[in-house]
Amino acid sequence: MRLLIADDHPLFRVGLRAALEREGFEVVGEAGDGQEALNLCMQLLPDGVVLDVRMPHMDGITAARMLREQRYRGLITLLTTFNEPVLVQQAALAGADAYWSKELPPEALAERLRRLSLGLEPRLRAPELPKLTAREQEVLQWMAQGLSTKEIARHLHISPETVKDHLVRLYEKLEARNRVEALERARSLGLLSI
Repeated sequence: MRLLIADDHPLFRVGLRAALEREGFEVVGEAGDGQEALNLCMQLLPDGVVLDVRMPHMDGITAARMLREQRYRGLITLLTTFNEPVLVQQAALAGADAYWSKELPPEALAERLRRLSLGLEPRLRAPELPKLTAREQEVLQWMAQGLSTKEIARHLHISPETVKDHLVRLYEKLEARNRVEALERARSLGLLSI
């Protein structure tokens, strides 16, 4: 199987290449960012591409989406240390076939890649995330900054009672009993930008 690997950390790339080649894969190219990976992939047409999620110039999820838009049919695997469900969802919607941890031992990664290429490894599916309205998202962001209900109301130019209504729906959607639980759950899902 011919692979292209992309990661912005040269030492990780060198180690990954060596590990994959030891496992019988042919690494046909390396890239330091998503844009370079996209360009190389369309030139070399490997059987699969292994992308880091967070890279400069273009992240791995954007690169995956652009590869699919350019009709790349090979396997797209994202390797990362970030496990937030919102990133997994974005990766699945971008057309990635797999989203795996960088902590996988090389033998396990190789086995998963082989199984994925044979259709024996389940393809990535977007997880179900709570669907927050734009206003609920705003309330959540202000709440994460430590604002009280009255302060949130002032910032959003709505009544405190309306904020409380949004909080009730937020707690329900996030399966939380209070602000602390709601914020913890939102952070674990990747729903908070701060």
